[in-house]
Amino acid sequence: MEHTCIHLPASEMPRQWYNIQADLPRPLDPPIHPATGQPIGPEDLAPIFPMGLIEQEVSQQRWVDIPDEILTVLARWRPTPLVRARRLEAALDTPARIYYKNESFSPAGSHKPNTAVAQAYYNKREGVRRICTETGAGQWGSALAMACAIFGLDCRVYMVRVSYEQKPYRRVLMNCYGAEVLPSPTRLTQAGRSVLERDPECPGSLGIAISEAVEDAATHDDTKYSLGSVLNHVLMHQTVIGLEAKKQFEMVGDYPDVLIGCHGGGSNFAGFTFPFVADKIAGTHNPEVIAVEPAASPSLTRGPYAYDFGDTAGMTPLLKMFTLGHGFVPPPVHAGGLRYHGAAPLVSLLKAEGLIDAVAYPQTPVFESAVLFARTELWIPAPESAHAVHCAIEKARQAKAEGREMVIAFNLSGHGLLDLAGYDQHFAGKLEDLEMPEEELKRALAELPKPGGGQ
Repeated sequence: MEHTCIHLPASEMPRQWYNIQADLPRPLDPPIHPATGQPIGPEDLAPIFPMGLIEQEVSQQRWVDIPDEILTVLARWRPTPLVRARRLEAALDTPARIYYKNESFSPAGSHKPNTAVAQAYYNKREGVRRICTETGAGQWGSALAMACAIFGLDCRVYMVRVSYEQKPYRRVLMNCYGAEVLPSPTRLTQAGRSVLERDPECPGSLGIAISEAVEDAATHDDTKYSLGSVLNHVLMHQTVIGLEAKKQFEMVGDYPDVLIGCHGGGSNFAGFTFPFVADKIAGTHNPEVIAVEPAASPSLTRGPYAYDFGDTAGMTPLLKMFTLGHGFVPPPVHAGGLRYHGAAPLVSLLKAEGLIDAVAYPQTPVFESAVLFARTELWIPAPESAHAVHCAIEKARQAKAEGREMVIAFNLSGHGLLDLAGYDQHFAGKLEDLEMPEEELKRALAELPKPGGGQ
């Protein structure tokens, strides 16, 4: 079987990040200061981010050079392989050609180090001593802990409580890299205490954990904050995935008809698809681009496109995005990395402009597809990545039903070796298909902020 695993030569690893802001059909709506209703400036972000990342956040430059110090680290596992899923194709008896980009090869086991290394580097360059962050399933926290170990930075991670309890070995992995890990909400921050006063048994959410990490950074002079998704510079750092994939498809003379990525905040989806979306904007290709989210946290499929806070306590600027409301606490599904109330502004704009689509699935069929993938392709997907797997399988079944060829590509954004408790529940028949109730959505959206007038 030719081209089952397509390896890119090390010399072909991307030396620049792709910034889709240069090619958008219209400019992003600016982040807004919630009190003044005016666009924020770099000085508003300086207390929590290093200036190098702030400059990338607002840059309109199409190609941004990757510093050699970052390339040296990334080269330990990049380029990652693009794999033709021939055994899965055979099991589905589909005429579709299925490919997946395997981001499980990083030391932390996911795509997250692509930006964690960059963020740690820019913080270290500007003399920062300590970084605070949040994590959902623990993949981002693991990646940043690893990056901080590389550059000699202290790291504190506020881990969403339900994931802290469901995925103890992700916490242990962060501890191995030297990070301090706390179950969020905590009583160490005003944001955490406020949540616990209302609900002492709160399972936590990414929005709450972000509030705690931002507050921690803002109240310590030696500390900055790092975010693993949503922001423009984070999505840009991840484009090494899609840039490699484009070269790998050129090597085998193929091009995707369908591109798929799971979606929580948007980093792995954007990193994989944005270099291909550039072709769609330019009119050279017209692939179907699908973001896949859990039915329990369906920001792109059920949320309005509106200004909202990126965190629960309302400490961040207002971002124009598809949102379920910053006060929404998603049900405790196993795909903890997808339990976020909003979508990245860049992803949101592309969705609003009709350049990408979105679907949402309950977790039981997602795990069923993950098991099929494991038994054919042998990789055990993280619950987040399993959403992309399920969508790819659904598209392959569609190709079979319609009797037509189709090239399907998805991002396997991380392995599930530390998520086996979820698989155990699946095999025991204990998984619940949790969805967001309409009344809960209405309540959360009623609390959307009004720029210039607070909440």
